[in-house]
Amino acid sequence: MTSLARPRPETSAMGAAHAMHLQLSAFTELKARRQPIVMVTAYDAPSARLADEAGVDLILVGDSAANNMLGYEGTTPVTMDEMVMLTRAARRGTRRAFLLGDMPFGSYQVSDEQAVTNGIRLVKEAGADGVKLEGAGPSASRARALVEAGIPVMGHLGLTPQSVTMLGGYKAQGRTAAKALRLLEDALALQAAGCFALVLEAVSAPVAKRISEALRIPTIGIGAGPDCDGQVLVWHDLLGLNDGQAPRFVKAYADLAGQVRAALETYAAEVRSRQFPEERHTYGIPAEELAHFEAALEPSGTTPGDDPPG
Repeated sequence: MTSLARPRPETSAMGAAHAMHLQLSAFTELKARRQPIVMVTAYDAPSARLADEAGVDLILVGDSAANNMLGYEGTTPVTMDEMVMLTRAARRGTRRAFLLGDMPFGSYQVSDEQAVTNGIRLVKEAGADGVKLEGAGPSASRARALVEAGIPVMGHLGLTPQSVTMLGGYKAQGRTAAKALRLLEDALALQAAGCFALVLEAVSAPVAKRISEALRIPTIGIGAGPDCDGQVLVWHDLLGLNDGQAPRFVKAYADLAGQVRAALETYAAEVRSRQFPEERHTYGIPAEELAHFEAALEPSGTTPGDDPPG
């Protein structure tokens, strides 16, 4: 099957000023200027290209690909090989944005050495500009080892899906004074380890605000209120591609699931009623060549390639 794709523009729809690839220093500068950072997940080349052309600052090839793209029940089953493949695909669609590869469960928990080995894979094999990992504690040591190996690292605190069982389910975090203080301590530890930014997921908004104020590095919120230094949403959530109840922090900017479903239903109906394809969707043959072809079929009443009678 062939798809005649349109040529890809050299710069984004935002203009030539957005064509240059963002450097790591851009994010602390954006925080200093109080300019919100825009981040979105994407898992393939077309999605990354659209996000890039829209002027998104950070594209995360998240381990959320597990349930949004690969059909797993949660994020933990996705493998390192799958994340490398998906990140490599997104790299092909990304020019301006800073591209992050998510480190899946089991790719960094064992040791600093394991973390560096797999971080190198995401950078060298997949073309990521940096990596993201979840948690604090041992993860701060992993982050430091990755940074010392020359790999930019984004941390992730609050609701960390890879350890959701230990958190007691998908619940908001930092809703007691003790837990809020622990989040702040963990955030400072990740900053000290060299992380260039930090995701705060499902964190009480006032707590996320105080953490953001306490850090030199930017915070990227998802369900953490408006006072983080940036925001991130999952591709399938913001475009309305997922069925079922979305988390309360999700805003769907489109209903692509409904539009796609309607388009497929129309296509199926037109195929079955022979309305598609129309003449404008087909290729012709010169009349003279068609006549020769038809004549070649007439003498023996057989089609070329058929076995001769007898």
